[in-house]
Amino acid sequence: MTEQALTNKTIAVLATDGFEQVELTRPVEALKAAGARVVVVSLEAGEIQGFNHHDKGDMTPVDIKIGDADVEEYDGLLLPGGVISPDALRLDDSAVAFVKAFGEAGKPIAAICHGPWTLIDAGLVKGRRMTSWPSLKTDLTNAGAEWVDEASVTDGGLVTSRNPDDIPAFCEAAIKAYAAG
Repeated sequence: MTEQALTNKTIAVLATDGFEQVELTRPVEALKAAGARVVVVSLEAGEIQGFNHHDKGDMTPVDIKIGDADVEEYDGLLLPGGVISPDALRLDDSAVAFVKAFGEAGKPIAAICHGPWTLIDAGLVKGRRMTSWPSLKTDLTNAGAEWVDEASVTDGGLVTSRNPDDIPAFCEAAIKAYAAG
């Protein structure tokens, strides 16, 4: 990938309190290094609380509330993991609709760790080859996905990954998907 592979691309990052900090910050750094504009979208304005596994991490500023975000303005979507954030997002109708709209528009989506939970509720996993944090294997399989234990899996414009150790492979695959999208 060239350093500016994502010039003129805008990527939405959907998260709320309880996201796994490195699963947001490191991909955002990689996206910006590749030339992308990154916009943090959340359920409320202000800041969201990151976590380092079980411990509170840093606060991250929210750029736009979900109700004010228009999928047409973004070229791709990033769904960080952590248990709390994806679980809250999949229970929020506006968040699920936002994710579903990316899938219906054929825009690339990258989800790591527990991030694919929201994809299940958006109806975007059936027939897809995916990976995730191991505890989501049954959820994804029951929703019709083929779950595999690999660092990063790309199925069309859908990129999934397992955990923070896989971030380098995840970022590389996500950037390729966003550049192609």
